[in-house]
Amino acid sequence: MTVLNQPHHDGSSLYVSTLTPALGEQVTVWVRVPYAASSVLVRTVHDGEPRYATAVIDTARTGRPVAGYGAADEWWSAEIIAANPVTPYRFLVDGQWLTAGGLVDHDVPDATDFKLVTHAPPPGWLAGAVVYQIFPDRYARSGAERELPDWVLPREWDRDPVIPRGPGVAEQFYGGDLDGIVERLDHVQELGADVVYLTPFFPARSNHRYDASSFDQVDPLLGGDEALLRLSEAVHERGMKLLGDITTNHCGEAHEWFTTAVSDVNATEREMFYFDPETGDYESWWGVKSLPKLNWNSPLVRERMTGVLVRWLSVLDGWRVDVANMTGRLGADDMAHEVARSLRRTLGDVAFIAEHNHDASVDLDLDGWQGTMNYAGFTRPVWSWLRGPEVGLDTFLGVPGDVPHRDGNQAMATFRAFGARMSWRSLTHSWNLLDSHDSPRVRTVTGGFERHLLALGLQATLPGTPMVFAGSEFGLTGTNGEHSRTPMPWERERDEAMHEAYKTLLGLRRSEPALRGGGLRWVHADADHLAFLRETEAESLLVSVRRAPGPELELPFSGRGVYNAQDMPELKIGCEGPALRIWRLAP
Repeated sequence: MTVLNQPHHDGSSLYVSTLTPALGEQVTVWVRVPYAASSVLVRTVHDGEPRYATAVIDTARTGRPVAGYGAADEWWSAEIIAANPVTPYRFLVDGQWLTAGGLVDHDVPDATDFKLVTHAPPPGWLAGAVVYQIFPDRYARSGAERELPDWVLPREWDRDPVIPRGPGVAEQFYGGDLDGIVERLDHVQELGADVVYLTPFFPARSNHRYDASSFDQVDPLLGGDEALLRLSEAVHERGMKLLGDITTNHCGEAHEWFTTAVSDVNATEREMFYFDPETGDYESWWGVKSLPKLNWNSPLVRERMTGVLVRWLSVLDGWRVDVANMTGRLGADDMAHEVARSLRRTLGDVAFIAEHNHDASVDLDLDGWQGTMNYAGFTRPVWSWLRGPEVGLDTFLGVPGDVPHRDGNQAMATFRAFGARMSWRSLTHSWNLLDSHDSPRVRTVTGGFERHLLALGLQATLPGTPMVFAGSEFGLTGTNGEHSRTPMPWERERDEAMHEAYKTLLGLRRSEPALRGGGLRWVHADADHLAFLRETEAESLLVSVRRAPGPELELPFSGRGVYNAQDMPELKIGCEGPALRIWRLAP
C-alpha cells in the first residue's frame, strides 16, 4: 500500500503554526493535497459544538521546490481558534474526512481528530531527548562494602545467572549502586542518551524497590542520600537530566504510613489506605499484599505524596510514574485525572511521564501526564512485525499467548491507530521503548542481530522519545521482566556490533532535526516493508525498513544516502533485506 496520493496533515510544526497555543489564540493549520482539490473545509469543535472554516490555497507553499514535496501538491490553509483547553479539528477535502486516523469516505467519530492543546507544555528539553533506563542493582558496582540485610540473596555479578521466576526473584542482589552509575556515565553519553531514568531508589525489601518502606531517604544499599546527590551533580555537569521513579498508586507493606495504619485503627494514617471496615483487609496492587494501595480520597495522601514528589526535585528533573493508569482508580473511585493535574501543577516545569501498557489516550492531552511509556502504540507493533521465528513467550506484553506474527500493513495500522488518539504533543513526548525492566528483551523477541537492528532503526526514526533499557545495546536477552534484569556485561562477552549500531543510530537521531521534531508521512507498507518520511520545512528524510527481500520500490524522489544507502538521482528502494536505509531527499 502506497499512500503518497492522499491529503496529509499530522499536527507537527510543519502543519500547525504553533504547538503551544494560548487559550483563545488564532492558529494557522495547513493540509497538503497531492491533486487539484475543489473544496477544503476545517471543522473544529468549540464548547462541544462543531464549526467550519473555509481553507484557501497557500500560494507561498504551493509549488515550491522543497525536498519531498511534490511540485503539483496544493497547500491549503485556514485560521482556527484554540477555543478550549483541547480543541479537536479535522479536514473535509472534497467530501472526504481527514483525521489523524487517515482519509475516509464516511462519517467517523471524533476520537481520532487532530488536537490543539493549550495546557502548559512539557519542559523544552524533553521533546528531543533520548532516555536511558537504569535498574540500579544491575548496572554497575562502585566497590563499596555494605552490610546486607537478612532478606538479601547475594549473587555474583559475572558468575550467577539471574533467577527468572519463583523463590528468590525479588531478593537476588548483585550490588549495583548509585556511585557505580557515576563511574559509567561516559557509556550513557557516548551512546547518545541525555536523560538517565532510575527505577526506584527508596529503601525496600526487594531489589526492584517498588515496595518502598520510606519515601524520605535513598536506600543505604545504593549509597544513601549523598550518593544520589553525587549522581545528580555528575549528570548535570554533563548537561544531562535525571528522572526518578515514583509509585503514586501504592507503597510497601513496611512503609511507616502503612505500619502505623495497620497497628492502630484510630491512627490518622488509616484513611490513607482502603481497609474493609468488617474484615480489616486492605486493597493492594493486583492483590499483592506487599503493595497496599493508596486512597487518594484522603487529604493526608495528597499532602504527603505531593510533598514527596516536590522534595526530590532538588536533585531530579522529573518523574516516571509507576502504574499511573491505576492511580486514584478503584471501583467507583476515579480520581486519576484530578491527581495527575494536581501533581503536575504543583511540580511545575519538570518531566512527568506515565507508565501505561495499553491504550493511554483517555489519560493524555489533559493537564496531567505529558506522555506515556508507549507499549501499545510502539512496542507491540514493532515486536509483532520483527519477531523471530521461535520466541515462545508466555504473554505478549500482558496479552496471554506468544508474540503474534503480523505483517507491515498491520504494523502501520497499529502505529496509526494509537497515534491518532493522542495529540502530536503527547505522541512525541511518549517513550518509544523496545523493552524495559518489566518486559522480555528485544533481542529475545527478534531472535538475532538483523531484526534487532531494524527495531532500533524504528526507535531512532519514528516520532516519540527513544527509551533504551540498559544492556539492550549489548544484545542482552531475557524471557520476562525479571530475567531481563541481567547485570551489565562490563567484563564479559557482549555484542559490540550492536553497541556500535546504537551509537550510530541514536547519534543520527540527535543530529538530524527532521528525526527529532519533523512530521510523519507514511509512504509505503507491505508485508515485509515499511517506508516513511520525517519532514521539516527545510528538509525531508526517507526511512526504509525492510524485514525480508521483496519487490523494488520506485518513488518520485531523488536523495542522498544518510545511512546504509547510496545517492540516487531516481530513488529506487532495493529488494534486498533485511535492511535499514535512510536518504536525505533533494529539492
